[in-house]
Amino acid sequence: MLSDHPQFTERHNRLEKWRALGVDPFGQRCDGLMSAADARALHVDGTPHEGAENAKVAGRIMLLRDIGKLIFITIQDSSGRLQIGLTKQLLAAEWDKAKLLELGDIAWFAGKVGHTNTGEVTIWATAFGLSTKALLPLPDKFHGLTDTELRYRQRYLDLAANPESMATFQSRSGMIAEIRSFLHARKFIEVETPMMQSMPGGAAARPFLTHHNALDIDLYMRVSPELFLKRLLVGGMERVFEINRNFRNEGIDTRHNPEFTMLELYEAYSDLAGMMELTETLVATLAKKEAQRSGQIGDAVVLPYGERRINYTAPFMRVAYGELFATHVGVDMKDASAVRAAAHKHGLANTGGKDADVLRGELFEHLAEPSLKEFDRPVFVYDYPAGLCPLTRRKPGDPSLAERFELYVAGMELANAYTELNDPMVQYETFSSQLAGLPDHESMARMDHDFVTALCHGMPPAGGLGIGIDRLIMLLTNSTSIRDVVLFPLLRPAPRPAADDPSAPIA
Repeated sequence: MLSDHPQFTERHNRLEKWRALGVDPFGQRCDGLMSAADARALHVDGTPHEGAENAKVAGRIMLLRDIGKLIFITIQDSSGRLQIGLTKQLLAAEWDKAKLLELGDIAWFAGKVGHTNTGEVTIWATAFGLSTKALLPLPDKFHGLTDTELRYRQRYLDLAANPESMATFQSRSGMIAEIRSFLHARKFIEVETPMMQSMPGGAAARPFLTHHNALDIDLYMRVSPELFLKRLLVGGMERVFEINRNFRNEGIDTRHNPEFTMLELYEAYSDLAGMMELTETLVATLAKKEAQRSGQIGDAVVLPYGERRINYTAPFMRVAYGELFATHVGVDMKDASAVRAAAHKHGLANTGGKDADVLRGELFEHLAEPSLKEFDRPVFVYDYPAGLCPLTRRKPGDPSLAERFELYVAGMELANAYTELNDPMVQYETFSSQLAGLPDHESMARMDHDFVTALCHGMPPAGGLGIGIDRLIMLLTNSTSIRDVVLFPLLRPAPRPAADDPSAPIA
């Protein structure tokens, strides 16, 4: 209950004092504001102590020093922090109200931008107002909220208390805007496809199930927009992309959140090589802009990730799937009997009943993929076993391979691309193979006949690409957990906190 929080009770008493002075403690519209950063920029060489240019700013009070007839306040807005000086001489009749301000309150201040005797840029306020009375303070150590669980559960406190967290999400927003600009410059158009689908498709992933009451049908939250975006290629939209939310009912760890953001795009008359060039150029461009924002100078683009430094300077490395397989598994991946023997040797369960391509994928994941952590550059792994890629065109001259690549950075899969399969008969066969073993009625229900029909009308040759936006932001902002780049990651329900916990949510 509210009364169980001593901070709330004390602050509520002060709120009533504001009301007694005729002030609405929850404020109103405030025009003519500029950011703290823009106000700070008004201070130039030669600015007098008392200030020259007028500014009006608003933000949360993060520091407050009351030394009698002078109060120094530091406010914070989304652009940073700025000091405010309040003096009894300048505020006169408003001085009693100034004495009511406290940490966590949101307020506006207007006055000239000058500086203190120590040179600190300061707005010497001649007017101010309370915008919102904070009824609970920020955590005691508001300079740095270090409780990881609390940072994720109460992201509003994390953003308010940790400037580096705010900077990460500002970078995320900027990078997504830059991705859109990059693709628009290449004549891609942005589209939206359904997030609720009658059947899940486009990826081998466990979906979330929901139900539409009016139509009385089950629907699935999408695991991928792929099949809808390809339908648009059939319709004549030759370059399409979607920055989309996907949902997969699978595990949670530092690289996986059940709800995540993907860039998915398709380009008619392109292929795997075209997707590789686009991916390399896009990632290198974003990395360079992030490096420039951090003050890096020069053509080489090297960014930290954990204890490592990754060189994003193009061209990226390229290595064949089969080469990695032979090196780390010790057999030729095309030798099915040798693959089965290797799977048995390394203790993969049920090796006898699994398709050879499934075993190739498991062996690669267990033995070869970890080696990709050793590279200090992004690595394109290409020419995957065809059986692992049901939506991919086969490699000319070698149908056992698929024209597919995955891009790895610091051992983490970042992007996945194909030369897209557009032969409707082959597509039908691969769908049927995927559904083999299911009862006939279930197999028919899960077959996407409309997509096969769309292909029968003709889809142009195309390249397709998916990039994990959350992982891209992780890499470029040196965030080692996906929860650090998703504003509200999925968490287990929190235990109910003790009533006297100062950081506890209000019941």
